[in-house]
Amino acid sequence: MAVLQAQGVGRRFGSRWVIRSLDMALEAGERVALLGPSGCGKTTLLNLLGGLDRPDEGMVLLEGEPLHRASPARLSVLRRTRLGTIFQFFHLIPTLTAEENIELPLRMLDWPEAAIRERCTALIRSVGLTHRATAWPAELSGGEMQRVAVARALAARPAVLLADEPTGNLDRSSGRAVLALLAELTEQEGSALVLVTHSEAAAGICHRVLRMEDGQFLAGPA
Repeated sequence: MAVLQAQGVGRRFGSRWVIRSLDMALEAGERVALLGPSGCGKTTLLNLLGGLDRPDEGMVLLEGEPLHRASPARLSVLRRTRLGTIFQFFHLIPTLTAEENIELPLRMLDWPEAAIRERCTALIRSVGLTHRATAWPAELSGGEMQRVAVARALAARPAVLLADEPTGNLDRSSGRAVLALLAELTEQEGSALVLVTHSEAAAGICHRVLRMEDGQFLAGPA
């Protein structure tokens, strides 16, 4: 069974359909890029896949569970435990250190303290920031902040990682490093990845590329 599926998904704003009748399936550990120009519907689809928005037609299933039928409380649980999200602008909490940002999702899930420390130590080592563990976000470079964001998104061992233009606010060198890290860690952790991007280079870390234009997949559903 696919870990994440969209079946005939559509979303409209007013009378305008932004996306319509889209089908896709994501297998465990698979990396899929949603590639296309700004305004083609990539982020709208990502929001539907992550349960942040509800479709006007069709359904999204996470590990077989239809998200449109889930209560707000259930969606909150799923987003904390089974879905990880990485944003273009990092969204780190400025009053928490790098390691505290990574620990936060686990504290919200009431993990035991020893397990939190073990998981955080392993992740911050994996993203190469052991020497910056106690730094505040304002003291980190853009690339370092995104590395913290990647570690935070993976902290609770999600089934699916959703990344919305994760290199869009980084220079080329930092962007390449973050992409390499995403590929390495999703492979290591076994998390599937949906990567929204307009960059062919970024899409290159994925197993499959779904090209979007005007709310549709150019190559057909996958």
